[in-house]
Amino acid sequence: MTTARSIRPRPGTAGAAPAAPGADPGRSGVLHVRCAPALPGEGYREVLELLREFSPLVQALPPRAALVQVRGARRYFGADAARIAEVVRLRAVARLGTDVRIGVADTWAVAAMASARVQGPGGVLAVPAGHTAAFLAPLPVEALHGLGPRQAEALRGYGLHTVGALTRVPPGVLERILGKRTGRLVAERARGVDPRPVTPRDLPSSAAVRTGFTRQELDGPHARAALLGLVVRLGAQLRGRRQTARSLCLTLQFAGGTRWERSRRLAEPSAHDEDLRTLAYRLMDAAGLQRARLTGMVLRAEDLAAAEGVTRQLSLDPVREARLTVEAAIDRANARFGPGTVRPAALLGLGSPPGR
Repeated sequence: MTTARSIRPRPGTAGAAPAAPGADPGRSGVLHVRCAPALPGEGYREVLELLREFSPLVQALPPRAALVQVRGARRYFGADAARIAEVVRLRAVARLGTDVRIGVADTWAVAAMASARVQGPGGVLAVPAGHTAAFLAPLPVEALHGLGPRQAEALRGYGLHTVGALTRVPPGVLERILGKRTGRLVAERARGVDPRPVTPRDLPSSAAVRTGFTRQELDGPHARAALLGLVVRLGAQLRGRRQTARSLCLTLQFAGGTRWERSRRLAEPSAHDEDLRTLAYRLMDAAGLQRARLTGMVLRAEDLAAAEGVTRQLSLDPVREARLTVEAAIDRANARFGPGTVRPAALLGLGSPPGR
């Protein structure tokens, strides 16, 4: 098991400065947590649940990050924010099998910049109160949270290469270079000012269906038929719950334990098989499988909304309207005689009806 390690600014190292008189290293109370890019959506949800064990103030930042406000948790756990972050990381490794990078600071922006500076797959970088300016000063301007590459290039064109350099020019200069609103924001962030609170926010509700292969699947058409089966099951599930999806996420599991995951948004919220199938096939095409050895797949509908709250545009396509009418009839038949009783002909070679 990977051991937890804490990375803190130390006197004499880049981004560090001696503690200011009276500074309280434990006063920092915002954790910015970055998960591994390859972590599947289910793993990300598990990390969010883990974070809620330490504080109710957890804000999900999809696709793989989160904010945690732990100022109120310090007294309960009898530890400062940096120590809480180390315990979070240790539990993520021990219980979930995934490492995380955590930045600890007084504000959202500084904590996010700290987590981005953590080297390797995991670690903790704490910026204690009184050390913010020293931490930010040597960072390149592109490291400033919220600053885009084009804006960073514009600043470098004026000889402003570090965050510290931004604090040595009047805010009006930055406003003339980047525009009034952005310039003011950059001037504040360069000084560690970020008034945004941590707002409890969970991931939008989702629904998932999955399938596994009894052997390593190499046949492309058979894998696509299996994906169609997932689409049919997922669509029926959404319509039964009177929900629509705004996006789909496809996870492919390969021999050897590796995964591939990709998400895309639907043109408009939908729970119809035709819309889900079109996007699901595009996701599979994006994987470029060729002769990959598949062992399973998961199709997830994300960012769900109540069907009655979604405006449906009247289609002028008679073929589509006919398909929707047939789809409703199939749903009624399956509700009466059992899931999968009526299904696409392409699924007849896959064995028992999906969902049974």
